[in-house]
Amino acid sequence: MIASQRREKILELIKEDGQAKVINLSRLFKVTEVTIRQDLEKLERDGYLVREHGGAYLKRSHDNAGTMVLSNEELHVKEKMLIARKAVEFIHDGDTIILDSGSTTTEIAKLIKGFTNLTIITNALNIAIILGAEPGVNIVVTGGEFKSPTLSLTGQKAADFFQNLHVDKLFLATAGIALKSGLTYPGISDICVKRAMIESADETYLVADSSKIGKSAFASLGALSLINYIITDSNISKEDIKLFESFDLKIIVAEDDKEEPL
Repeated sequence: MIASQRREKILELIKEDGQAKVINLSRLFKVTEVTIRQDLEKLERDGYLVREHGGAYLKRSHDNAGTMVLSNEELHVKEKMLIARKAVEFIHDGDTIILDSGSTTTEIAKLIKGFTNLTIITNALNIAIILGAEPGVNIVVTGGEFKSPTLSLTGQKAADFFQNLHVDKLFLATAGIALKSGLTYPGISDICVKRAMIESADETYLVADSSKIGKSAFASLGALSLINYIITDSNISKEDIKLFESFDLKIIVAEDDKEEPL
């Protein structure tokens, strides 16, 4: 891996986790700590992060936590809102569901109104706040380590929360979805949490806008066979629909009322 690629991956990790330690990055990328410090110096000069003793943190991470704003919530807003509107159609009174952390699942949370006896388990603190006072909704929050860019709880403690739990549906987020790499994420700490969520759920709905199709992030959760449905927007190509359906995945396209069906 060349230096520019390594720095890109380091930045992806820090954008996801909010911070990183030199010693951990050195082990992860199998380079010296001196090399990692040089990478962090370059990223700091470029204005992406702030170095501190033993590591670095994302420049905006403190602002995100203080304002409860996700770092990527301004991207593909229309598509995420349409996906959320479609996803809510699959939620019913009496369900027990998991809402993963993420900007699309946050849009789902905003639309959950008027339900009866709905239990929602989430690792996202912003989702818990959005739904905490909603009548008819029981909110359960996992434990775990806090990540400010995603306003979420992660790590093994968050994963352990799902042991021996059974839920009807999981609405899962992702950073990338591709045939070869499967479901991928920028941060390693989330992998055990996502896997535990999937194992707890009868059905898994991946909610992902079409910009994530064909993309791969740093850490792989596993093959596409882990999920049952993909809810995405109408910018998905017909070729991708056929490809995913050939792997027994059901594709649900969230269309604008003004659009022609695919």
